[in-house]
Amino acid sequence: MPPAAATSAGFREIEHRADWELEVWAADFSGLLEQAARGMYTLVGARLNPANRIQIELEFGAPDAESLLVNFLAELLFLIETQNLAFDEFQLELDGYALSARLGGASLAHIDKEIKAVTYHQLAVLQTEDGFLVRIVFDG
Repeated sequence: MPPAAATSAGFREIEHRADWELEVWAADFSGLLEQAARGMYTLVGARLNPANRIQIELEFGAPDAESLLVNFLAELLFLIETQNLAFDEFQLELDGYALSARLGGASLAHIDKEIKAVTYHQLAVLQTEDGFLVRIVFDG
């Protein structure tokens, strides 16, 4: 686990030459997806408008953990870009690599920077004795 092993889930930014990188960890895979989303929103400096809360439901399927992670984060980026939405409430259910997500959020009041894409660069979801761990590189 990362240096913050005292917590069962979290994320931290890792210095990266050209892009942004997050190290994310959680006790289970659904927790890893949630922490990755929270970390991505932190990277962009997302601040939600407290008015007009919304809920949406999303469903994804993928052949492996890495593809599911990228698909989920890419969809969240798409919602930032096309609908100015971000989320801070996550109810995630997994059946293998099929994800059902109920997300609560709002329109964005502000973001500091944009992420162009979630990459597969050296992406590997690792299962450890403490849970799950991944490093994600974002194209800025």
